[in-house]
Amino acid sequence: MSIEKVRAFFAEQGIEDRVMEFDVSSATVELAALAVGTEPRRIAKTLSFMVGETPTLIVLAGDARIDNPAFKAQFHCKAKMLSAEQAAEFVGHAVGGVCPFAVNDGVEVYLDESLRRFETVFPACGSSNSAIGLTCEELERYARPVAWIDVCKGWRDEG
Repeated sequence: MSIEKVRAFFAEQGIEDRVMEFDVSSATVELAALAVGTEPRRIAKTLSFMVGETPTLIVLAGDARIDNPAFKAQFHCKAKMLSAEQAAEFVGHAVGGVCPFAVNDGVEVYLDESLRRFETVFPACGSSNSAIGLTCEELERYARPVAWIDVCKGWRDEG
């Protein structure tokens, strides 16, 4: 099970006790915010794309959306999201629980600038009823991103 892989990963880091599992779904930004008890924009959603032949994850704030021209400028291709089946196969996590931790080999992770305005954010932990609270510094340490990028829109108005 995907959450077990993530738990094992966080056990290696000594923070597995910070993984939260809920009796309710956290598969969407709104449901995750309710489950965690935070505002939706602080949910760190992870979207999965295929960039050339590389499965690519972008972690962004809950109130942000992919800006297609910015994505194309960054990756030199159109944004093409993975299907639910492809996400499970290529990334190792099912949609609703996709996260940047304990992913399959060959997956590239990027963190979007929309996250930096928060002290803590809440990404999923490999299942549709889990999350972990992390500072952006911790998120960067554990997600091991290729880079921080700026490919989202819709969040700057919120501050």
